[in-house]
Amino acid sequence: MAIFLSEDSKILVQGITGAEGTRHTRRMIAAGTNVVAGVTPGKAGQTVDGDAGVSIPVFDSVEQAVRTTAADVSVVFVPARFAKAAVVEAIDAEVSLAVVLTEGIPVHDTAAFWAYACARGNRTRIIGPNCPGIISPGQSNAGIIPADITKRGRIGLVSKSGTLTYQMMYELRDFGFSTCIGIGGDPIVGTTHIDALAAFESDPETEAIVMIGEIGGDAEERAAEYIKANITKPVVGYIAGFTAPEGKTMGHAGAIVSGSSGTAAAKQEALQAAGVKVGRTPSEAASLMRQILLSH
Repeated sequence: MAIFLSEDSKILVQGITGAEGTRHTRRMIAAGTNVVAGVTPGKAGQTVDGDAGVSIPVFDSVEQAVRTTAADVSVVFVPARFAKAAVVEAIDAEVSLAVVLTEGIPVHDTAAFWAYACARGNRTRIIGPNCPGIISPGQSNAGIIPADITKRGRIGLVSKSGTLTYQMMYELRDFGFSTCIGIGGDPIVGTTHIDALAAFESDPETEAIVMIGEIGGDAEERAAEYIKANITKPVVGYIAGFTAPEGKTMGHAGAIVSGSSGTAAAKQEALQAAGVKVGRTPSEAASLMRQILLSH
């Protein structure tokens, strides 16, 4: 099994005719993803060609694309100034999952479309923004995560960092992954560590979980509380930013440290108190997970 994304998922790409949208659509198709439609307002009737003669029709709206192709997942490659409208359009079309890759979306825009999704009954799960997407290896790939660095397996991975997602996938490629989710590092994200942890706990084919966090905020501390109360599967953690100076913004907008709150050490302490093994480096975290899986 997998969480949130499977071989049955039908993908549409918002912004498919842009350079990034076209390039990554072709990569998703090459990975075996069932991309069924693209959306760019004013470009209905065009097509985007992928490998092996695959031709993806372009529609003017998500509603038209969903009505025609039964797409149930949207991948958003739309510039930041148009992203809120694009996500709202996906929510109105009631796709089950919207993967928002766009970076630089104003926080108030993210707050607005997240609140809109909640008001509409949370029929649409949002992953991101400012994230690499989600992949269920061997089944489907919605976003920009490389599809050829790991295989289908028994580890679940949830991460704030795109590049650390890829590194962990590669380092544990001999075991493979059920699903890997990059949730993004913005202050507001649609899917949290806790959401992913709960789904992995319920997935019978996920045997262990890797959680990658970073300095700033309290998401990892809240995840630690959730793990202690609800997760029975082994969890390994890694927190990016052990060497970060106080008050320094480290890449992601959410990664701002104030005093002892949000530091890597504080997050490590909270996770270890919940029974999570925490690596000081990504490779050490991978080694800890390898030890757990070899002992099972």
